[in-house]
Amino acid sequence: MKLEISKEELRNFLLHATDEQLAEMIEFIHPVDILEVIHEYKEDEDVIMKRLPSEILAEIVDEEEDEEKYGLLSHFSDTEQMVILEEMSSDEITDLVSVLDEAESEDVLSKMNVEDRQEVRELLSYDADTAGGLMATEFISLSQHMSVLQTLEYLQKAAQDAEMAYYLYVVDQSNVLTGVVSLREIVAHSFDTLIRDIANPNVISVPASTDQEEVARIFSKYSFLMMPVVDEHDHILGVITVDDVMDIIEEENTEDIHRLAQINEEEKVDGSLIESLKSRLPWLFINLLTAFLASSVVAVFSGTIEKVVALAAVNPIIAGMGGNAGTQSLTIVVRGIALGELTGDNARRVFFKEFGVGILSGVSIGLVVALICGVMQQNPIFGLVVGLAMLLNMAFATIAGYAVPVILKKINVDPALASSVFVTTVTDVLGFFFFLGLATLFLPYLI
Repeated sequence: MKLEISKEELRNFLLHATDEQLAEMIEFIHPVDILEVIHEYKEDEDVIMKRLPSEILAEIVDEEEDEEKYGLLSHFSDTEQMVILEEMSSDEITDLVSVLDEAESEDVLSKMNVEDRQEVRELLSYDADTAGGLMATEFISLSQHMSVLQTLEYLQKAAQDAEMAYYLYVVDQSNVLTGVVSLREIVAHSFDTLIRDIANPNVISVPASTDQEEVARIFSKYSFLMMPVVDEHDHILGVITVDDVMDIIEEENTEDIHRLAQINEEEKVDGSLIESLKSRLPWLFINLLTAFLASSVVAVFSGTIEKVVALAAVNPIIAGMGGNAGTQSLTIVVRGIALGELTGDNARRVFFKEFGVGILSGVSIGLVVALICGVMQQNPIFGLVVGLAMLLNMAFATIAGYAVPVILKKINVDPALASSVFVTTVTDVLGFFFFLGLATLFLPYLI
């Protein structure tokens, strides 16, 4: 089979290949590709699924969205489901069960053996967004007194069931984590070498209660493929693998993007109309209230606008540019908070950097807009008012872009969720106030 084939070609192969051809080639086909075929050709789903071995079906179910996994399983008999669940890792089954209602979750758990069912119930006891909720219990641990030969013999039996076998964790008699050894170290030493002599005692682990964002930061910092999870006594409980962390990063990035736009992080592009309305309308009403606040500032200076009508044309420019500057600063700061890059040590320097950007940007944009407006109105004072208002609003916009998410973080409110509403309000209100206030002050020179 070619390395790259179309979905149609893969569909035809899965449907029409002989059993011998399928058995020979199936290990070279990625489960994600099969899942895409199943999604696109729903009419062939049952036929294709019935032809696949249980270990491949388990991988396909693993790759499916959590909300859809139960639907895939329901295509099979209870006996077939038991075989598929036996092939799945504990963390994937936990993800599956966690999105089901009570009856469906009990149905899945009833088809597992007692030991696996107990492991899943223990994983369900952890918060889903913590290290404990992410970890899998299929890992390889070694006694520090084992030799390399004993380890290799043990791996031949145990590696098949492990989540990942690139790193092996060394424990003492009480199951306390004491070190880590890689496969490379094992194969590079003689058979009689003891594991304790080649293990690295400086193993980095995370407590089960660690937030998933912190887990992702540690993986990124050290470029790990796998990391152990421990309890308060350093007993190893499970492992988190890099594929889980990739899912976390995608989930957190999606959540932050949605929240910056005041959209529920659960909303999907192909979701229902009602779900989208429930996600968006509340924040739109909040934005409406803040818009009325900004308009009230304009109303205060309505007399000035009546005397100098040109002010109405420039007003949106001042507010809009301030909003853009504030959003730029806000985005950098929110991302810095999320990645742990904004700390107590560099907070002051970051603040003055953002303020400096606001001042210099305000000067640059202010000079340009002052020149244009002064020429258009044939009044240099009008240009001066516009330029000063632009400078002040962009400077304060960057201050707001920095201060709002930092303050929200301190009071335990997600900066990505609420920051943009407050920053936009600040830039609109101050933009109108600075511009119309300065215009009122210089009114005799503008008429």
